[in-house]
Amino acid sequence: MYILRLLIISSLIILLDQATKFLVMARMSVGQSIPLLDGFLNLTFVMNRGAAFGFLSSASESFRVPFFLGISVVAILVVLYFYFKEARESVLLQIGLALVLGGAVGNLIDRIRFHEVVDFIDVYYKRLHWPAFNIADSAITIGVSVLVLDMILTSVKERRETN
Repeated sequence: MYILRLLIISSLIILLDQATKFLVMARMSVGQSIPLLDGFLNLTFVMNRGAAFGFLSSASESFRVPFFLGISVVAILVVLYFYFKEARESVLLQIGLALVLGGAVGNLIDRIRFHEVVDFIDVYYKRLHWPAFNIADSAITIGVSVLVLDMILTSVKERRETN
């Protein structure tokens, strides 16, 4: 069951991520913004050359592309290692790692296809804008949050068992 959980969750994230990116690219031009919730949320088509918060976005393509491809592959391998090594008994750990895996693969597909990542979710308040992101980024963030929750719950459980 735990392998099926990995396949289902990560596949759903990849499909949702790629489908939303396809729709944005098919119906919007880069830089175009559509208000969804006035004062809070826009659909804004951005091609992100870097990583979170534009990290390394100004680096040369000959460095940036192989670097991010390599980091993505390593991250995917690390997630798979931990999934098969540590996650058999913890559903929370399985869900967290599957979300991270789906998000990492979703963004890796963009980096392979475009050498950039398609971002389109623009959250803001007045003039303060969070950097645009996508479904894959959201899955990674939620997945890491689930992993932190699992670590906290595991720690509490271990403390109770030793007392």
